[in-house]
Amino acid sequence: MLPPLRLAPVLLLCVAALSLFAACQQTAARPGAAKAPPPAARPAPAPAWADTDSDGIPDPLELRSYGDRESFRKWFTAVAEAQFYETSREWNESQRDCAGLVRFAWREALRAHDRAWLLRMGESYDPVAPDVRAYTLERSPVGEKLFRTAAGSFSESNLSDGTFSEYADARTLKEFNSRFIGRDPRQAEPGDLLFFHQPWVQKYPYHVMLFLGRARTDDEGASDWLVYHTGSSPTDAGEVRKVRLSVLARHPDPRWRPVAANKNFLGFYRLKILE
Repeated sequence: MLPPLRLAPVLLLCVAALSLFAACQQTAARPGAAKAPPPAARPAPAPAWADTDSDGIPDPLELRSYGDRESFRKWFTAVAEAQFYETSREWNESQRDCAGLVRFAWREALRAHDRAWLLRMGESYDPVAPDVRAYTLERSPVGEKLFRTAAGSFSESNLSDGTFSEYADARTLKEFNSRFIGRDPRQAEPGDLLFFHQPWVQKYPYHVMLFLGRARTDDEGASDWLVYHTGSSPTDAGEVRKVRLSVLARHPDPRWRPVAANKNFLGFYRLKILE
């Protein structure tokens, strides 16, 4: 057995270590002591820029849920129809033509329809559906460059090479932003587009109309309404018109009749973001 005096140094060291540990603990618990910085916030995940259906529109721009598609259709058609009764001051005068009506209604359908939007648009506007949940125009994956302007599947380089634009004429809407449904009106759904091609018109041979289905105002019990802008000319600013499909089918000029026998009628098309 070791002599007791030889344990003294060891015991003294243990006591000192315990005292130091207690002092550190008290310092850490003292009010005002420095705290460890919180962990850095994780950055928001980048959009998955896939194009799973190879239609040229990236998946983040497509409305994947039934609820979002229905909300978009209701806002899209409501805004377009409202221009027949009173043209919105928010619709730029220089863009008031057939394709301009589609672009304007498309953008406004994707906005946040809060009180500020309703006040800005005017007294004739009211909530018609929930907002699209996937994204709003204010936080769109491509900003206001909603419209594809060239053929091909989507690649991430399209975000910076001018493939997407804030502008699209009737031909661009048809070729790159919508898909052919058919020439039978029974296949049409609210928000679908009708296209005509008049090759003798040199500057703007393509014309687009927007199918409403059942109108919100003065529907007359019918569900075949459509709305369109006649287009402008050097002497005429044009106007928005609202007419039934069955009436247009009896247009005095057969080249404007939306019937299968009319070779100038290209058919009904559906926006790719709804597919």
